[in-house]
Amino acid sequence: MVISLKNKKLVACVSALAAVVVVAIASGFIKRKETVRTPVNLNETLVNAMSDTSSLEGFDKYVKDYMTTWGLKGASLSVMRNDSLLFAKGYGMADTNVPMRPGNILRMASVSKLVTAVGIMILQEREYLSLKDQVFGPGGILDDSLFNAAISDSLYMKITVEDLLRHKGGFSKKGGDPMFSTRWLMIQNRWRNVPTKEQLTVVQLKRPLAFEPGTWQDYSNYGYLALSMVIEKVSGMSYEDFIQENVLHPAGCTGFRLAGNYYADKYPEEVRYYVQKDDSPVDEFNNSGRKVIRSYGGNNVAGLLGAGAWVGSTPELALLVASIDGKPEVPDIISKESVEAMTEYFDPDTFSLGWNDTKPTGEWTRTGTFAGTSALVKYFPDGECWVFITNTSTYKGPGLAKFTTELFENLRSRYSTRFPLRNMFYAE
Repeated sequence: MVISLKNKKLVACVSALAAVVVVAIASGFIKRKETVRTPVNLNETLVNAMSDTSSLEGFDKYVKDYMTTWGLKGASLSVMRNDSLLFAKGYGMADTNVPMRPGNILRMASVSKLVTAVGIMILQEREYLSLKDQVFGPGGILDDSLFNAAISDSLYMKITVEDLLRHKGGFSKKGGDPMFSTRWLMIQNRWRNVPTKEQLTVVQLKRPLAFEPGTWQDYSNYGYLALSMVIEKVSGMSYEDFIQENVLHPAGCTGFRLAGNYYADKYPEEVRYYVQKDDSPVDEFNNSGRKVIRSYGGNNVAGLLGAGAWVGSTPELALLVASIDGKPEVPDIISKESVEAMTEYFDPDTFSLGWNDTKPTGEWTRTGTFAGTSALVKYFPDGECWVFITNTSTYKGPGLAKFTTELFENLRSRYSTRFPLRNMFYAE
């Protein structure tokens, strides 16, 4: 479903214009546009054998040695160049006695923020919001009596959509990240049930901001939960439905889902998540009193929404990047202007829109980490994009991305020119 236009007169004009165009096409005044190729269902079509490395001697050994070094049970790797999927392969185990395949879906943690940012850009293109719009307080997008009553600091009225995208909202984790403090919030507020996103917002609004919005940055998971609520408010749809119907499906990504919290909640093609060997059980996030494996019940993953809840395969994640990179081989789902806005470089201290970092050279980075997973999307200036997601966390946490980047650079220097020239996004 695409958001409908509100103005009935405009709808009538568009319909009349469409009728004229149909007549013009029939008369030969306008040439028919060539049929756009539709990507295959990557998660169902791709198998490990399609990325045979017999011509890439030593490639698999580098990946497997890296996994052994960091104790990774399984990993998925995809490589795209100029919107062509050249390589997609699973390594190790997806689950007990189940080998990893390219079609397995994995939690991607904060890579989800890139998905959310694309949704915001689409809403701006359709004139449902502007990045400069106020978010909180009277006249803001989330103008709500409950929220307005909770605002403790007038600076909240200065927060814009762009501030949230760039982690410049003024939020601080000194009082605990509300997205990862569920159990403590339940204890402090004597809540019997896991807090809703509305309750988390009230908690945040009662806290003073750490700095004036737009003047500094501090990475904020809550900011992207707020963006998820912005999407719901202006679209009139649930966050998941809007993203599926206006971002993922138009890009050809049919296997993305919002994560569950427990192994019993996993999707049929989803992997099992493992923690490092020395990681002790933790208190369950819902204050049940039980001890659980950190990757299954340590945090409310499902409650992260656009901040970190998406699961997907590496080939489909590569396809999403191909749909927002400004290259013509895979049709983009956002405008050239939106691509440029998302990847614009300002300075080392300014987050890009959805991406962690974009450099003036054309290198873009998006990372994601929490218990049971580590994800890295690296887009290089030569148009090559490498996507790597594990189903195991390590003691390095977010720091693992540095070593995965080194793995990418090592493999690129040895094998980039040796990948088969093909495009597995399409049936060819």
